[in-house]
Amino acid sequence: MIGLFLGEKNLPNEIVKKIERKKIKYFIIDLTKNNKFKKNKNSFFINIGKFGEILKLIKSKKCNKVIFAGNIIKPKLSKLKLDIRGLFYIPRIVKASKLGDAAILKVLIKILSENKIKVIKLNTFNPELTLKKGVFTKIKPNLLEKKDISKGIRTLKKINSYNHTQAVIIRNNKIISRESRKGTKEMIKSVPKSKIKKGILIKMPKVKQDLRVDLPTIGIDTFKDCNKVGIKGIVVKSNQNIILNKEVCIKYANQNKLFLISI
Repeated sequence: MIGLFLGEKNLPNEIVKKIERKKIKYFIIDLTKNNKFKKNKNSFFINIGKFGEILKLIKSKKCNKVIFAGNIIKPKLSKLKLDIRGLFYIPRIVKASKLGDAAILKVLIKILSENKIKVIKLNTFNPELTLKKGVFTKIKPNLLEKKDISKGIRTLKKINSYNHTQAVIIRNNKIISRESRKGTKEMIKSVPKSKIKKGILIKMPKVKQDLRVDLPTIGIDTFKDCNKVGIKGIVVKSNQNIILNKEVCIKYANQNKLFLISI
């Protein structure tokens, strides 16, 4: 039995589909805003503040392993409905919330660990969603673009693990934009086309990022957004970035002369 803490976007759906195909028993703790998984008979829509109820559910299922997947929106702490265990843990969650979403996830993992529940990597059952090292498109970066890629990677390595930035756009040896809490899509939209054209999107985990719960994700929308503004290529980390609809993305990149590299 595996427990799934699931949030927004498409990744959770891919994980559920694969687990069902493998005929693995599971249940869902739905952490979405609007009860996204309500039609699934194995789903439980529980407020994150009701930690006692969550722990009781996990133990009733005789489960000791869970996965976190999807965009888990930080709750408004003032509106959380707390049970007794929630009241006990909430000070730690409040303190972590001041450091960002990644810090909240680390606290939740720590709390689960204290209750002998292990959090495993979100791609445990979906290794096909990541890429091995290599160039996956017909177009390859030139020498100057390779230098830009190296600088962009160095920039991401310097970012604090609690920071929400997982992506940068670089052009002509200059970082022209960093991902904000709003995400990669908004980052791309926020830069004037004249500045972003021929730039490179680099999206990968930061140093010391918890790879069990927070793998950067891109999909066909990312490729379309990049192509729309003239970005030349996308760089990800091998075995650590989720690529949704991988074959569709690579085909689109080839058709539109974008490169895709996994380093």
